[in-house]
Amino acid sequence: MLMTARSTLRPATDSAVVVRAPGRLHLGFLDPSATLGRRFGSLGLVIDDFDTVVALRRDTRDHGEAQDGPAAQEALARARSHVATLQRAFGLADTPLHLQLLQLPPPHAGFGSGTQLALAVGRAFASLHGLTLATTEIARLLGRGLRSGVGIAGFDQGGLLLDGGTADDGVPAPLLARMELPSAWRVLLVLDPSRHGLSGADEKSAIATLPAFTQASAAAVCHEVLMRVLPGAASGDFALFAEGVSAVQRQVGAHFAPAQGGQLYASPAVARLCEWIARQRVAATGQSSWGPTGFAILPSEADAEAVVAAARAAGMVDAALQLRTVSARAHGASIEVRPSL
Repeated sequence: MLMTARSTLRPATDSAVVVRAPGRLHLGFLDPSATLGRRFGSLGLVIDDFDTVVALRRDTRDHGEAQDGPAAQEALARARSHVATLQRAFGLADTPLHLQLLQLPPPHAGFGSGTQLALAVGRAFASLHGLTLATTEIARLLGRGLRSGVGIAGFDQGGLLLDGGTADDGVPAPLLARMELPSAWRVLLVLDPSRHGLSGADEKSAIATLPAFTQASAAAVCHEVLMRVLPGAASGDFALFAEGVSAVQRQVGAHFAPAQGGQLYASPAVARLCEWIARQRVAATGQSSWGPTGFAILPSEADAEAVVAAARAAGMVDAALQLRTVSARAHGASIEVRPSL
């Protein structure tokens, strides 16, 4: 079916539209077994790092560029497929495009890279052709946001996000709450490049084989989110927020553990460090999505630096790990028009 959309001002013919989409952490599901009908429901946090940056411009033929290496080339193939889908949907297959992937986060690491790539490509395509498309519509066209809505909402707005899960109508999960974390708070990311989280068919298979998430478990998670996580973020009560996030992670992690070798974390080295941090001080600790990236949210930059120094001194940082301290991001993707790159 040929789609139509309202046109807006198009960039100059020789210009490129550049979209920078932020990474996000997935902090847990509310009800993955749909005990009341709606499935999943997600808590997520947009971070000021691990961006996806794409550029799109008109050209004499369809082609794409990305860095060397299998991960970047796989991302390029997916991105070009997204462009082709949109060209067909809007009857623009006769308008050749040059796609560039300028920056990519590590794939299957818990940063929502697949959704952000699709949305960045879709937004660049819409802007280049003067199409007014909601991000939810881009997601629907490109098959994203089928479980979690925080990647879509995060692309638009940033912040700490809560969505209401999905029904069976194919509509992306509605955004229920959005707020900004206090600017002083920091997120210590614990990366294990030697491992990858589940994705695609493996992810679907793992979810299908998990035991049911009980209504009591869903109620406990919702209780933590509504009475600890969100109030803690809104009031700047770090301890309340941290206790809530960590409790959600324990509850949800236990449910998904059978797909991770019976563990709450996909990476033993990440688990060792994050669990050590949780014993040392008040921190919101856990794993983003299927990992392997873990996190420890801390009340300040100084706290993050102190934790890293103490962990290294105690021999808790495995040689395979990479540590990075980032901020929460209070805004979504950026779009700019540049002369052809």
